[in-house]
Amino acid sequence: MEIQFREFNPFDLWIWLEFDTVPSPMERQYVEEVFNSWFYLGRLGGFNAENLQVQDMGVDISYMEYDAEVASKALMAPMHNMADMQYQGTWGRCWIDLGTSDAIALDVLINALSQLSTEYVQIKTLIIGGENKNWPIDKESRSLFVDEQFN
Repeated sequence: MEIQFREFNPFDLWIWLEFDTVPSPMERQYVEEVFNSWFYLGRLGGFNAENLQVQDMGVDISYMEYDAEVASKALMAPMHNMADMQYQGTWGRCWIDLGTSDAIALDVLINALSQLSTEYVQIKTLIIGGENKNWPIDKESRSLFVDEQFN
């Protein structure tokens, strides 16, 4: 799976998937479950790099003391909104407002989609951000998600 980054706006982000073939209903369901699960974790503030105590501890976490006070002092980092997945031919896209979640969210999504592509649904290309010349974003699509006065 090739991964590309284009113009990035965390509050108005399109994520594009190019499949090898037109995805079947079951393949679409797999993709949508990955995005929905990822978003629910993000909505709950799961991608907060300010509180990565376990990751920062390293390999040996046996008997680690987790500091709940440190966790409670971390600023909130929730995702704000996500639209339904859309499909057109061999392309899929999803609009998302990452809110104040940290970039680790994108690493988690890339890792999950890479594994999904290896085992279940052949994803040719993952594009994060920008627009897609093969499937332009019309004003009507954008206005469903973003208040134009804030852009």
